[in-house]
Amino acid sequence: MQETRVFDGDKLRASLFNPGADRLFVTFRQRVAVAGEFEDRGPVRNMTGHGYAHLHIQPRNNDWYINSETKALSRSLKALTKGYADVSAMGFSMGGYAALRFSAALHLKRLIAVSPQYTIAKGAVPHDRRRKEAAAFDAALGDLVRYGRHDVQGVVLFDPFRKMDLNHALYIQAVFSDLQLCRLSCGGHPASQVIREGGSFWDLQTLLRDGPLTAGRVLALHRQRRRLSRTYWQKLARVARQRGRPHLGAAADSGLQRLAAAQEKGQ
Repeated sequence: MQETRVFDGDKLRASLFNPGADRLFVTFRQRVAVAGEFEDRGPVRNMTGHGYAHLHIQPRNNDWYINSETKALSRSLKALTKGYADVSAMGFSMGGYAALRFSAALHLKRLIAVSPQYTIAKGAVPHDRRRKEAAAFDAALGDLVRYGRHDVQGVVLFDPFRKMDLNHALYIQAVFSDLQLCRLSCGGHPASQVIREGGSFWDLQTLLRDGPLTAGRVLALHRQRRRLSRTYWQKLARVARQRGRPHLGAAADSGLQRLAAAQEKGQ
């Protein structure tokens, strides 16, 4: 499927696939270990195959989408998306923050934000010992109160055992009151690791597409897949040790042993 470059800056880029559809699905690049280049990205076929256009937005660097091109991108998105009957989005960590930051410009109606940040401004969120990007972050330009669409609906997924992610989620819900908080225990960062390990993100995308999109349905998916997730049992064992819960730790170890035995049997 051919890419249409709808914003082509030096610092930010937006690519559109299947532009003739009347509904739009938006994704955002999350923070990467090695930044400095744009990624090549194709369409999300679970969405384009069901009558959606797909817009992928990305920064060249890990600057949290806040730079000299942010306002120009916002204007471009506002003009682009006003022609769509429905706009939904999904973003992970830095991408989840970006979905919230551009939610008004995108005319966003529904969102799955996975372990998103409220801000990376230094000292703004308790327990957030932010990486070096915080020093250059323009808190005013990145302000979710000013630039977010406060009535966007959807879910914020996070691992409640990660105190920083919990605090960000609480700050976000204070501004975006229609977003439901979904606590995915031992899901990690991003909190969808157990869901991804057990299959793919197709189920989450389908909830966003067909609904109903509720915290309860996402939690049920997490619970369904955690039994066969090594990530879940490993993180649960770590939490049990940290909190002095030997019986819980023993259950986690048993889960890991069961998975190992099943894997050995299947080889």
